[in-house]
Amino acid sequence: MNVGDMYLDGEYLKNNPTWDAEDAPWKSDLILGTLQKNHIDPMTVCEVGCGSGEILRQLQIRMPAHVMFTGYEISPQAIELCRQRENERLNFYLKNFTDEPEVHYDLILLIDLIEHLDDYFRFLKDLRGKSEYIILHIPLEMFALAVLYPAFHLGQRKKVGHLHFFTKELALDALRRTGYEILDFRYTAGFALPRNNGIKDKILKVPRKVLFPVVPDFTARTFGGYSLLVLVK
Repeated sequence: MNVGDMYLDGEYLKNNPTWDAEDAPWKSDLILGTLQKNHIDPMTVCEVGCGSGEILRQLQIRMPAHVMFTGYEISPQAIELCRQRENERLNFYLKNFTDEPEVHYDLILLIDLIEHLDDYFRFLKDLRGKSEYIILHIPLEMFALAVLYPAFHLGQRKKVGHLHFFTKELALDALRRTGYEILDFRYTAGFALPRNNGIKDKILKVPRKVLFPVVPDFTARTFGGYSLLVLVK
């Protein structure tokens, strides 16, 4: 079976029934913080691979009333979740965004997306010229403990369809190689979100919290639990 089929046949929804909508307030906070820090005030916002649509809904609640929001999804199950959130300023489309020839937005969001794509290099190149700015959130799942425990990467592939695994350096290099200028980036601590991930993750929270303020790169590369939020143009 093609890994991409899981987004079409309902397997992804079965494994992830909320489509991580509960993380949307946290992710929208990160996006808004980056926009404010870099003095960016978009009038049109598009999320590609918008899942449940909850990130866009959270942004709509907190951004000015003139801002328009658009979400694209290839999963028919996800688009049904999106329809519950649709309104006059928030629209969703069951389409592959790269098939849209003449669209342009002030800001495109790629939140936990490129790790799912067969050819993320081609995808990133195809997005060139379709927005002024792009914000990406990329899980950093190539860390030392994961390499020592191969079941982690295999589990991520089976449950959530992650085809590619990144370090901070690999993620930034991919963006540069596809022609983007990196304006800002920061680590985000997804491990700190309230989840029931088992005893191993509870134990790993200790070195993550203690070491990260002192040696952030070493902590992320060794113990995992972090993602990278990147602003490019």
